[in-house]
Amino acid sequence: MSGRFKGHSALITGAASGIGLASAQRLADEGIERLILCDLKADTLNTVAKALGGKKLTIDCLDGDVADPAFWAANKSTLENVTLGLANAGIADTGAIDDMDFADWRRVMSVNLDGVFLTLQALFQAMKGPGAIVVTASVAGIKAEPGTAAYAASKAGALHLMRVAAKEGAARRIRVNAIAPGGVRTPIWEQAPFFTDLAERRGGIEEAFVAMGDATPLGRFATAEETAAQIAFLLSDETATMTGSVLVSDGGYQL
Repeated sequence: MSGRFKGHSALITGAASGIGLASAQRLADEGIERLILCDLKADTLNTVAKALGGKKLTIDCLDGDVADPAFWAANKSTLENVTLGLANAGIADTGAIDDMDFADWRRVMSVNLDGVFLTLQALFQAMKGPGAIVVTASVAGIKAEPGTAAYAASKAGALHLMRVAAKEGAARRIRVNAIAPGGVRTPIWEQAPFFTDLAERRGGIEEAFVAMGDATPLGRFATAEETAAQIAFLLSDETATMTGSVLVSDGGYQL
């Protein structure tokens, strides 16, 4: 692949699996010189770092909660002079408004919205010159569906927060955009009871992904690697005049 990220360093949250992991691999393949990988799963992060160890880059692993201000304060020096960022950490939950436990609502909001705010704040404080940031949102933040109150509201909030950040960062030439995927084959689905029920009925996780993909106009879910390629595009100089934009990648689901 190209070396379009040569000379850059990038922070990726939620880097231990799914879109975050695929994005780390993509940036490493495209010449990134330093990766700062953040996740709650320290052991998995270390495994990821070892897998990328054959490439010529520096890797720092930060295990902690992106929704905890103390975590960012403790790692402020590690982020110094970072040039790229992916605010990707997130969790899923389902439940109707009338019977959803408030603690579950707050748990989703804490990671998916507070965590994005703190990640953006840390990146803005660390970036000394031009930079680019991508927020992983979701088509759920654009198209309403029953049973998605906490997740959808958190992602809608993250999208608007991205737009505010884009305006605030523009004077410093820090671009902030978002990607709003639809269905992507990642472990986050296994947090949702309806998905595990579907997998049991259909005979496995692969069969559940196929069934859900059939509901989109393109007839399939995206892979994490396809989404990572789109994120790399948003982080690259090819999108040098884009900020405050949302790249919807949902297989036509919202149409």
